[in-house]
Amino acid sequence: MANVLFIKANSRPIDQSVSVKLYHTFLESYQKAHPNDTVTELDLFKENLPYYNTNQINGMFKFSKQLELTEEEIVATEQVNHYLNQFLEADKIVIAFPLWNFTIPAVLHTYFDYLGQAGKTFRYTAEGPVGLLPEKKVALLNARGGVYSEGPAQASEMAVNYVKTLMNFWGIEDTTSIIIEGHNQYPERAEEIIEDGLNKATSLAVGF
Repeated sequence: MANVLFIKANSRPIDQSVSVKLYHTFLESYQKAHPNDTVTELDLFKENLPYYNTNQINGMFKFSKQLELTEEEIVATEQVNHYLNQFLEADKIVIAFPLWNFTIPAVLHTYFDYLGQAGKTFRYTAEGPVGLLPEKKVALLNARGGVYSEGPAQASEMAVNYVKTLMNFWGIEDTTSIIIEGHNQYPERAEEIIEDGLNKATSLAVGF
């Protein structure tokens, strides 16, 4: 039995969002194929996490050094550790997100700010930082209306590339991506493009 964390970073309804379609397609297929696994869903827009601020920064530093915290820092640190520990306890992680303005939604960036804790997801060494989570398995589900995998727009894609960079920084090497792209750029092929991506999500979920 595995502990699986499903993270959704899009507030739009399923009939309006391809990345949300990807999320639910993968989730349903995974649950059918792995009925005994523990699945936790995390909707970041519903969580409405506060931006990572001074109380969180100072609180987490003091917490790691076992120093006394202010009341505000205690509250902030408890919130950060809730999401951090949830992530650390997961064996597998699925993250569904769109490409918005060339990058990820702000709620997902804020969530990653909570997770990027020295001594937890990575550590500093004399040779440079080392990731601490090599045992985890991650699936990235991304949708983008234009084509960014090749051509002139490739250098502008800072969503999947950013998330992959973070995962690698934390030592996560087992990362798989399903990307649906070009459905807005080629509306005459949109249905085919989306269906093909959803079929890939269904298949990947079975073996994930």
